Amino acid sequence: MIRLEEIDPENWRLGLKVSEAQKNYVSDSAGLLARAYAYRKSRSNAFVIYNDDIPVGMALYYDWDEMNVYDFSQLFIDERYQGRGFGIEAAHQILERMERDGKFDKVVLCYIDGNEAAKNLYEKLGFNLTGERYEDEITMEKRLR
Repeated sequence: MIRLEEIDPENWRLGLKVSEAQKNYVSDSAGLLARAYAYRKSRSNAFVIYNDDIPVGMALYYDWDEMNVYDFSQLFIDERYQGRGFGIEAAHQILERMERDGKFDKVVLCYIDGNEAAKNLYEKLGFNLTGERYEDEITMEKRLR
């Protein structure tokens, strides 16, 4: 069963990583932790994704007050555990947390051009292309209510 646990001093060094083929598309755990720290004043929420007691990935979102949205900034599943539905289940749980929090009614995210797996995942979750892009980052959004 997939569950989320906030990153803390006990669980941040897990050695989770993406495959070599994904490194151009997805930040590693160090990048996620750095971004969580950088956005700490924006209520950053960083999680380890567990399948029962096995850590299988990490995720991050934070408030983007200027745009009145949540920024679903990072999500990755370790290369050893991909293709099992863990990413979509974790993303559902994160979106549910955003809905319960209720500060914003919209979520935005970006994926790197060429990362079709991410695009497909986000489309399954109900995200739509906005038509905006910054360099190689393509923006998607989803209404929560």
